[in-house]
Amino acid sequence: MAAKKACESFSKSLIEEVHRWGCMKQTGVCLKYMMEFGSKPTDRNLLLSAQFLHKELPIRIARRAIELERLPYGLSQKPAVLKVRDWYLDSFRDLRSFPEIKNMGEEKEFTEMIKAIKVRHNNVVPTMALGVQQLKKGMDPKIVYEDLDEIHQFLDRFYMSRIGIRMLIGQHVELHNPNPPPHVVGYIHTKMSPVEIARNASEDARSICYREYGSAPDVEIYGDPAFTFPYVPAHLQLMVFELVKNSLRAVQERFMDSDKVAPPVRIIVAEGVEDVTIKVSDEGGGIPRSGLSKIFTYLYSTAKNPLDEHSDLGTADCITMAGYGYGLPISRLYARYFGGDLQIISMEGYGTDAYLHLSRLGDSQEPLP
Repeated sequence: MAAKKACESFSKSLIEEVHRWGCMKQTGVCLKYMMEFGSKPTDRNLLLSAQFLHKELPIRIARRAIELERLPYGLSQKPAVLKVRDWYLDSFRDLRSFPEIKNMGEEKEFTEMIKAIKVRHNNVVPTMALGVQQLKKGMDPKIVYEDLDEIHQFLDRFYMSRIGIRMLIGQHVELHNPNPPPHVVGYIHTKMSPVEIARNASEDARSICYREYGSAPDVEIYGDPAFTFPYVPAHLQLMVFELVKNSLRAVQERFMDSDKVAPPVRIIVAEGVEDVTIKVSDEGGGIPRSGLSKIFTYLYSTAKNPLDEHSDLGTADCITMAGYGYGLPISRLYARYFGGDLQIISMEGYGTDAYLHLSRLGDSQEPLP
């Protein structure tokens, strides 16, 4: 029923246009270019940026809308996935019906519109997670979820593309800030201190641990607080928060009923020539080797999705210690978006080390799935 409705509410010509735009070539941008271009947000630059997005965003959005129609195992027909597809088609229609941008008045209108598009897509990740849950519910329990490689690869591409779309929109919108803080260019901080971000992320994670368990292990941070490099603080905050949260949870659950004092989680920030590496180490008992392959899949979580079948999609903003199992795979995509990576090394019976590599050079191109 819902599938029929989706097709009815979008004209045949719009769907054809989506398929036409989905075949066009995407254009990647690197961190360095975003930084240099945005450091002079003149009217001319803002106009050029809006004109670029006016052509680029429909291509990226069309590609995802097409993929959402072609998912295996009937995932495309799940109500939550249809809802996401509708958001993408609405956004494509909004962008394509916006006339060519020729002056600053039109540029301002365009900026308001893409701001609204970004808000429309706020809940895409939990809604897709709900779609996957709806799929799992009706599936043969004997199917091994790690074998659903196709769905996993689709979600990797889908979420990576979403990171790029949100980065481009957010960057353009932020360049309109008349009084940006020092060293801030849109979403990018040219002198970001990873130690400071690690401290903030750890405090956030510890407060959630407190809320859930009534206590929280200490977090010790090693590294030079004066060291800075250009990066997107919001991305780093999200990644470190996720890693520390997982470590705190593991330590807390391992030592909850023990007489021993829970050992601290340790964060080490190292500056190399090519990479800044952040290591998060815990003594939370580790992960068995057989489970390591599962930690980066989207189909493996015992945690409850904050958006269950009956909740209102607009209000689910609660973060729990367990999340809904997407933290690690999505953190790895954030790391890879600017040429970094995330690796997890575990010693079962002792603890886990997470290595977050961030590229210092800033000249790697966006991955364009």
